[in-house]
Amino acid sequence: MSGVRRVFAGGVVALDGLTFEADSGSFVALLGPSGCGKSTLLRLIAGLDRPDEGAIACDAGDEPGRIAFVFQDAHLLPWRDAVGNVALPLELLGVGRDERLEAAATLLRRVGLGDALTRRPAQLSGGMRMRVSLARALVTRPRLLLLDEPFAALDEITRQQLDMDLLALWQADRPTVLFVTHSVAEAAFLAQRAVVLSARPARIVLDRRVDLPEARAFELRGSPAFARETSVLSEALRGAGVGS
Repeated sequence: MSGVRRVFAGGVVALDGLTFEADSGSFVALLGPSGCGKSTLLRLIAGLDRPDEGAIACDAGDEPGRIAFVFQDAHLLPWRDAVGNVALPLELLGVGRDERLEAAATLLRRVGLGDALTRRPAQLSGGMRMRVSLARALVTRPRLLLLDEPFAALDEITRQQLDMDLLALWQADRPTVLFVTHSVAEAAFLAQRAVVLSARPARIVLDRRVDLPEARAFELRGSPAFARETSVLSEALRGAGVGS
């Protein structure tokens, strides 16, 4: 993103001259005060919205399915079972029935839902629905994965388990990941790099390489190094809340 500006109705400036770049295959966490423009940034990158000024370039390719988006709500089709929901992107791409169902079942097994293939969303817990949503996003093997606070509404235990699942999936396939979160602990645990944005209009107040080993087990959360990283991010986030 180079010099990106986005102004909404009423003259609300969400982004103004924002320049940002993510390396291919990296995992980047985006933090900032509520309403600072994090979700707008993801929507612009995904092509769901257009900037008023500036340029956005993405090397994910033009093939359908190369960019995937996971929202805070799972947005599953209630009349379809889990495997049918995950297979939907492949169905829209014209993939044959047997191939798409097998691919969907494989992804559901990878996210720990091998025993829930035929359950509908109403029969799944909140955490299970988010696993289905994550599997649906990954079934096309995207090169760019955008996540907008996907685990924010879940309890802490479920959220931490899904963090582990997401990290394992990223390490296996290495898509470029942009992950919006309000949790400094989640950002430090998941990301290689953390970017803190200021209050609206968003500007980058901290762009930090997370100084933790790439292999991250749950026990890392109790280490001094993890505490140091969360402290740095917390301090930047407190400063980011001051309007510019």
